[in-house]
Amino acid sequence: MDPRNHSAPTARHTFETRAVHAGRDDLAALGTHAVPIDLSTTYPLTDLPGAALALDAYAEGELPSGSPIYGRLTNPTVRRFEEALAELEGCEAAVAFASGMAAVTASLLAAATRGKRHVVAVRPLYGTTDHLLTSGLLGTEVTWVTSGGVAAALRPETGLVMVETPANPTLAELDLADLAAQAGDVPLLVDNTFATPVLQRPAEFGARMVLHSATKFLGGHGDVMGGVVACDEESARVLRQIRFATGALLHPLAGYMLLRGLATLPVRVMKASTSAGTIATRLAAHPGVERVHYPSIGGALIAFEVAGDPMEVVAALRLITPAVSLGGTDSLIQHPASLTHRVIDDSARAEGEIGPKLLRLSVGLEHEDDLWADLAVALAASAEGGSDDPEAARAADPTPKPRQVLARAGG
Repeated sequence: MDPRNHSAPTARHTFETRAVHAGRDDLAALGTHAVPIDLSTTYPLTDLPGAALALDAYAEGELPSGSPIYGRLTNPTVRRFEEALAELEGCEAAVAFASGMAAVTASLLAAATRGKRHVVAVRPLYGTTDHLLTSGLLGTEVTWVTSGGVAAALRPETGLVMVETPANPTLAELDLADLAAQAGDVPLLVDNTFATPVLQRPAEFGARMVLHSATKFLGGHGDVMGGVVACDEESARVLRQIRFATGALLHPLAGYMLLRGLATLPVRVMKASTSAGTIATRLAAHPGVERVHYPSIGGALIAFEVAGDPMEVVAALRLITPAVSLGGTDSLIQHPASLTHRVIDDSARAEGEIGPKLLRLSVGLEHEDDLWADLAVALAASAEGGSDDPEAARAADPTPKPRQVLARAGG
């Protein structure tokens, strides 16, 4: 078969199909099946005048054809990931960075290039994002508002409205269409890390910038770090200019691993979401749990507040790993007030409803019954003031008696 006649998938195909093929549509024509990894840090320049013009274009945030010139400017493997993520988010372009926080930083600097250093934001956000905004390290001034107060907080110098939904760590949900309407001409940036484009595509509701910590669900295996912003081409050019000058380009091997992660993203997210929904319902019926937060759109994250000591719950777990991060194949649990959101002050945690008994669970691909058995024993150990031998309790029936209804995020 002539590879040039190979019928590439199109936008008419389903999201699941495009997740497999996005960024790979030209491989058959190239005579290969696996995505090539380009690890070059520099490239031969046979046309020096042309390379000089190309360098000018890179500095302006453009993506000229021809040689990449230098590995800090762009990379063919990374560009495949960017093109794929932009397609899945329904945006014109995407710009990838070395970490999620590098992507946040570039987004704030992009607003500053227009003389817009004021940001309107809704809590909670990821703890380090909150810290970066509040600290003023980038010369940014932030006004924190409720979701209904965005329009009233806008100023002539406002360059960005920043929100996260479902939010980290409480899973509170926001009305993106309403927020976009309130923001008006000010770009709305939505952190879509928790939902992923499988469950939510913010650009469809008017968001101009969609941010991901690609380290999480996009990679999906806890072994790659990166960040990415999907956006319109105008915003992408500014982000590339900043990346050109600051050197925060995603590593090409990471680009390859993230593109590979996209292929299984729908399968992983939907499997974990099914398990998380079941576990959230069981948690809501457990006498050792005071409140459960689970998004109406689903997802792999559950936030719940325990009646006992959350540290004792975590210490008694054996299958679920106590660790920060999320979105991997294995389940992780952490205590936001002392870890991911420790860097913000008490009043900020209170405003974001990040209480001392809140735990955040990222459900992986293990069987939901195994995960529930681990949680039930840990909750029982906490109710007893801590167990010297939690393994002894695992022979007991972990099924709780129904007690309360599930509290949705923000409820």
